Amino acid sequence: MYLNQRRSLALATLAAMALAAPGGRAQACNHDHDGDLEDRDTAARRVSWDDRRVPKERRVPVQILGFNDFHGQLSPRVVSGRPAGGAAVLAAYLEAARSGREDETIIVHAGDHVGASPPSSALLQDEPAISVLNLLANDDCRHLDQVDGVVDGSGASTADRAAHRRSRWAPWLDPECNVVGATGNHEYDEGRGELLRLLTGGNHPAGPFLEESWRGARYPTLAANVVDAESGEPLLPPYVVKRVNGERIGFIGLVLEGTPSIVTPTGVAGLTYLDEADTANEYVRVLKRKGVRAIVVVIHQGGRQTSYAGPTSSDGVIDGPDILDILHRLDDEVDVVVSGHAHAFTNALVKNANGKEILVTQAYSASTAYADIELEIDRRTGDVASKTAEIPTTWGDAGPGLSPHPGAAAIVAAADEKVAPLVNRVIARAQGTISKSEDASGESALGNLIADAQRASVPGAHIALMNPGGIRADLVAQPNGDVTWGALFTVQPFGNSLVAMDLTGAQVLEVLERQWLNQPFARILKPSGITYTWDAAQQPGSRIVPGSVQIGGAALDPSAAYRVVVNSFLAAGGDNFTTFASGTNRVGGAIDLDALIAHITALPQPFTAAIEQRIQRVN
Repeated sequence: MYLNQRRSLALATLAAMALAAPGGRAQACNHDHDGDLEDRDTAARRVSWDDRRVPKERRVPVQILGFNDFHGQLSPRVVSGRPAGGAAVLAAYLEAARSGREDETIIVHAGDHVGASPPSSALLQDEPAISVLNLLANDDCRHLDQVDGVVDGSGASTADRAAHRRSRWAPWLDPECNVVGATGNHEYDEGRGELLRLLTGGNHPAGPFLEESWRGARYPTLAANVVDAESGEPLLPPYVVKRVNGERIGFIGLVLEGTPSIVTPTGVAGLTYLDEADTANEYVRVLKRKGVRAIVVVIHQGGRQTSYAGPTSSDGVIDGPDILDILHRLDDEVDVVVSGHAHAFTNALVKNANGKEILVTQAYSASTAYADIELEIDRRTGDVASKTAEIPTTWGDAGPGLSPHPGAAAIVAAADEKVAPLVNRVIARAQGTISKSEDASGESALGNLIADAQRASVPGAHIALMNPGGIRADLVAQPNGDVTWGALFTVQPFGNSLVAMDLTGAQVLEVLERQWLNQPFARILKPSGITYTWDAAQQPGSRIVPGSVQIGGAALDPSAAYRVVVNSFLAAGGDNFTTFASGTNRVGGAIDLDALIAHITALPQPFTAAIEQRIQRVN
């Protein structure tokens, strides 16, 4: 999914507002698994491993503070009825955790730091999200020297290109710099060019935003398994070695190999995504040759863990076959995996194929938690002698959350002010908040509303189907019922255009079966114009109850042609819905957010939406 079209439209509006304002200055998003209080308590329970053979006097302490899937979440969220997260609160917790230990603490993010963001970050090309992390970087973290473009190999030897690449990234790789990042799938939403601009510097065509000259990140972002399709060279540094009290720790950054299936083709054009475990093990061997024995893998891939009572058990506690397969195949030298992507929590010891216990963490999403990882390194061997972790929630009404980080708060305030004229514009009135939460069948009230809007945008369309991952938040109305542009953007931030196409009834049925077939978890599309029943007792590929599919009140005809509307992400085969790529008579349409705005403004006010049994489940 990509943001550039929506952002360019929104930024053009901001620019127009800026020209009209006095002095020419404008006044100023997988499903989340936030967990209940029991889940949060479980996540915060410390998990430990220790090599008791190593005496205390040989142990060197190292602290790693990890978070993931920030998604430009500058403002707080609500978790179990309490405020949590937001940039200033997260920064306050991280500062408190490393207080007095600044020289032995490394801050790590596991991808999706940007992308699928609320408007205060997204409309400013997510530069504020980078600025917040720059704020936490120490004096040894530096911006890259300005080098135009990336090494493309034209007229240069392999050795020259390699030397140029190492020189280019050198300012990022200072071993004393205290921040490390990895890319997630959303870092590629707008393609490699925008990713490199955001990280390495240069003003966006619609900028400048909060900074007159954008200089990029002051810390390294790693992507070991993302390589140029033509040259085979890494797009970004694959690893970095940090030094704490004389001991070295290697960090390898990875993104899920399946990124091309969940990002539009334009976002991943010219890039190849390699197997995660194979790539990690390749760089483990490189680090071992350099004498580095303490190794942390930072990966944008993960699973989900349920709450439990009593001591932590090894294996079987994580629900996520992709991450478990990767962990199973990792080299024994890997000590810790900081994971992400699933927007859930993980705090477990998982054995690889040889029985080596790897500490695996994941800290929910959107700044509402962080992983507090404590290591002790054996000064004699350089290997990890003990490892322990907990996942505290960043409550805004307790502890460090009561004193938000002033520098981060200033960035948030400036971003809010910049986008306020557009974000606060009232579009319509609702009867109340409309939830994206699914019932047991997979249907949701907000999903129905969005699918109806997309079908209404194409006269003559029979069906609309909306991917659940593209619905990033509940549609929250203000207390008086007002629905603002910002609230709608928060729901649908990707700026996908709509695509109408013809599918046969047989292809429609195939699409419905693909909600479970070859999916890491059920991806129930949100429907309009179509109803059906599915059977959870049947195998993926055979779950739609025969004869249950109706379109416009009539039974589906496998040989008939139906006009189907989806967003451009699905139309390109995203989320493994490859059937859509075979649709015929394709015609592009409105931007998804514009279609939603047109639809809700045409409804009787105040409007609402509900679950209507468009999808029914048996067993």
